Amino acid sequence: MIINDELLDKITAEAQASPRLRMNFNLHDNLDAKAQRLINVLLPCTILPIHRHRHTAETCLLLRGKMFVLFYNEVGAQIERYFLDHTTGNYGVHIPKGQWHTVEVIEPSAILEVKEGPYTPLSLEDIMD
Repeated sequence: MIINDELLDKITAEAQASPRLRMNFNLHDNLDAKAQRLINVLLPCTILPIHRHRHTAETCLLLRGKMFVLFYNEVGAQIERYFLDHTTGNYGVHIPKGQWHTVEVIEPSAILEVKEGPYTPLSLEDIMD
């Protein structure tokens, strides 16, 4: 499989049709895989709650678009704000295990996400109100 504009356009069309305004395309074979690799297309106004992954770090590389990745402390105060945009030379971010984070999408964006598996759904204690 090649990751190209045609694939990203297809995933983007699926995100546009989704009420969540985002769509992922898994590159791993199953949810039990030791490495979770996926392309995630996110559109402006998508709502991704502030959350954390207590059991794994996460690496995100920007494939297209512009977005902010925001880090928060334990009490919900923003502590870092990273602008991802190829024209600025900022291509991705590594999110340490347990770091509270979310995104703010500026224009339709596609990221490659990599984290340890198996897939673990977020529990209520891993989503900040």
